[in-house]
Amino acid sequence: MPGFARRLGWALLAYAALAWLPLAASEYHVHVYTMCLYYVILAVGWNLLAGYTGQFSLAHHTFAGIGAYTSALLCLYFRAPILVGIAAGVVVAAAIGYGLGTLCLRMRAIYLALATWAFAESMRLFVAVEYQITRGDLGLKAPLLFGTPHPTPYYYLFLGLTLAALLVAWQILHSRVGSYLQAIRDDEEAAAVMGLDTFKWKRVAFVISAVFAAVAGGFEGHYIGLLSPTPMKFNGLLSPTPMKFNEMAIIVIMVIAGGFRTFAGPVVGAVFIELLSEELRSWGEIRMVVFALLVLVAARAFPAGLMGLGLALGERLSRAVPALAPLLTARPPAD
Repeated sequence: MPGFARRLGWALLAYAALAWLPLAASEYHVHVYTMCLYYVILAVGWNLLAGYTGQFSLAHHTFAGIGAYTSALLCLYFRAPILVGIAAGVVVAAAIGYGLGTLCLRMRAIYLALATWAFAESMRLFVAVEYQITRGDLGLKAPLLFGTPHPTPYYYLFLGLTLAALLVAWQILHSRVGSYLQAIRDDEEAAAVMGLDTFKWKRVAFVISAVFAAVAGGFEGHYIGLLSPTPMKFNGLLSPTPMKFNEMAIIVIMVIAGGFRTFAGPVVGAVFIELLSEELRSWGEIRMVVFALLVLVAARAFPAGLMGLGLALGERLSRAVPALAPLLTARPPAD
């Protein structure tokens, strides 16, 4: 508990340190920062599953869509309160994640990736075809959480959600559960021989990852106000397209570019790629080619991503300026 209290204190300090950004930026930039935080949650959730458990799912973006559509449909057809709708979306995503994990997690490597990709594409087609319910490509309107499209209150909301997600992820990874997950990633057969129920814990990781995505997707849907399988503009903002496979590609790129299997890598990668994506928005789909080349270069030159590059530069700087070594090589004390 002392360790958790200290980390909670650091999270609150980080919230206070970043709370000034909307006061010094335009609405457009606040929206971009909010989207960065949204992708950080998605990237952290996928890294828990793929990076720390070794289960390469290609359906992570779909759980964000499930959370968003479930909440929007409940609010639209049953007049459910928004927070109730988001909570229901998380439960539905967790249940589907449990079922999908039960069906697919005995598969390995490319077979798991293909199975989860097939599920994601099936859900996308379902949303597009069932336009009587989901409105398909016409777009499904979702009530705004704060009753306004202005991004400032949503920035503060997503900042809190992001720090909470990081805190939860840290707690998981530094608990017995985290040890189980990393043992499965390192050598699943050896973990099974030692008595670990590997299938059970892979499914747990799958459900946790789905919950992360559903929380992010649910709140994001009630920020933009319109859900669609194809990009659309609403209230001056580009609607989220959580069912489109490009979203999954972006999440993978963010994690790999930032630092696969590192805690801070998804945070760095999500912010970097989202900011770069906004700068290259006029390039259209060519951006994906640029990102693919970036990942290839990173995988070749710095497999640890931007985190590895930062650590390498820090070590060189510490050797060049010995006085900075304690700051550049310091590590947080163990709990």
